[in-house]
Amino acid sequence: MRTREKRGIIRGRRQLEDEEEEMEANVAEEEEEEAVENAPEGEETEGGDETEAEAPQRPRVKQGKCRRVRQELDGNIGCRRVPPGVHPLAVKGKGRMRSRVTWDLCWAWYRALPEAQQAQIARMGFGHLLSVRPFHLDVPYLEALRERWKEDCKAFIMPWGHMIPTLEDVAYLMGLPVQGEPVVELERRDYHDDIAELLGPEFVAGRRRPIRSILLGSLSEAMGLRGGQRGPLETLEEFFARVRGALDLGDRSEERSIRIFVSYFFGRLLFATQSSQMNCKFVLLLRDLAQAGRYAWGAAMLGHLFSLLPSSSQCSQSTGGFTPFLQIWGYTRFPMGRGTLVEGRQTMVPLMTRWEVAPDPRVTDRRAGDVRVALDHYPHEQVVWTPYRGEADTSHPAVAAGRPLFDRHLLLLCLGTCEVLYLELVVRTLGWHQPAIEVLSLGREGHSRRRFFAEDRDWGADHGSTVAYWREGGERVLRVTDLQDSSAYMEDYQARYAGRLWLDRRVMPESEAIRLLEGRLAE
Repeated sequence: MRTREKRGIIRGRRQLEDEEEEMEANVAEEEEEEAVENAPEGEETEGGDETEAEAPQRPRVKQGKCRRVRQELDGNIGCRRVPPGVHPLAVKGKGRMRSRVTWDLCWAWYRALPEAQQAQIARMGFGHLLSVRPFHLDVPYLEALRERWKEDCKAFIMPWGHMIPTLEDVAYLMGLPVQGEPVVELERRDYHDDIAELLGPEFVAGRRRPIRSILLGSLSEAMGLRGGQRGPLETLEEFFARVRGALDLGDRSEERSIRIFVSYFFGRLLFATQSSQMNCKFVLLLRDLAQAGRYAWGAAMLGHLFSLLPSSSQCSQSTGGFTPFLQIWGYTRFPMGRGTLVEGRQTMVPLMTRWEVAPDPRVTDRRAGDVRVALDHYPHEQVVWTPYRGEADTSHPAVAAGRPLFDRHLLLLCLGTCEVLYLELVVRTLGWHQPAIEVLSLGREGHSRRRFFAEDRDWGADHGSTVAYWREGGERVLRVTDLQDSSAYMEDYQARYAGRLWLDRRVMPESEAIRLLEGRLAE
């Protein structure tokens, strides 16, 4: 009896020590993130890109037990060991996903700019998106969605089949141009002279060369918007009034003011990453503002999102890419989130402006596990494959211009990133029956590279065939006309992905556990 009591006391002490170490590690992590956000101009922080030849040496930080465990390969999530057969992100106790999108400030900053500058930014193709009123991110919904991403087919593995956001979704929901020149540009070893010329010498003063990334906080701080975050009880109108009063354009030229804003818009919204810094290669796209409207920004955004989903769907607690698009895309396809269509906005463009999202999910009781269960049991017949029927192309300029690409297999280019859009896997979005298809037979693999090179490189010249493939409009997806339904595809799909279709592990009958194991062995 005494032995049992001693063992209980020892276990209690160990558990208390583990909880204290975990709490200390979490506090240290929060302090580290806070230091990154508040770092002064010109100071490099962790999370940026590294040189391909030699990555800089990071100062060693004392690591607690929690952080050491978190760095193990897919073994532990949130300091809890993952049981065999359980999806890593399904473990109870995992920290909440954090998005790097800073939408409120971009929206308020844009509205506070002079009308001439707003008009120029709209001509670049961003006016529709920046007119969308910011809404809350449905974090549990996004967290449950991102864990279903599968990299080899660039698709979400849902119980009812593959699902992939397409260029049609980008054009309708965001109003971004999806047709035009690919977003490729010269990548330099050192952007010092380019930053000084395009943004201003104050952004390179006191910094060591080579300069390859820029702290996003320095962009807003230079315009008088230091600490420009919306308060928890502050309305959007109150926040806009505060931003408008604080915005200081100084004696900068109109072009520089626009470049600074659009650079911040790229790094914090359209091409957001898991870092507080932005790669300077995006700034080169803004050298000629009059020509910036010729780029296919929507295709670049989608390719950038695809390239970041693999890293954010494994063990990272933060995610990159424009996640509000992913959220509304999900609402339109399988309406089970917090979003609702607002009456009186039926004619507003783009379609994201028609949605309203319930208050901040962090103060409610719903968890990702609840969404996971809802996705597992969502009625297949209620999935909306063609949500844009009845919309007139004339009301959507980006749709009218991009429609020739909506039935094409494409490579999505975003500077050093090339991602495949496997439209063949989701032809039901075109109103067709889905044939059974082997992903490996599709070929045309993409690639992503987010490291710096030791010398200047012209990505477009190095990958001329890829750029030419985009300019030629890719390849048309052929329709299989003799299909009566998609049953053959679903049989093959359910056999192939049996271990990934249902991610809720709280209650699992023996028969389902056997089917899960068989599916994983087959994979």
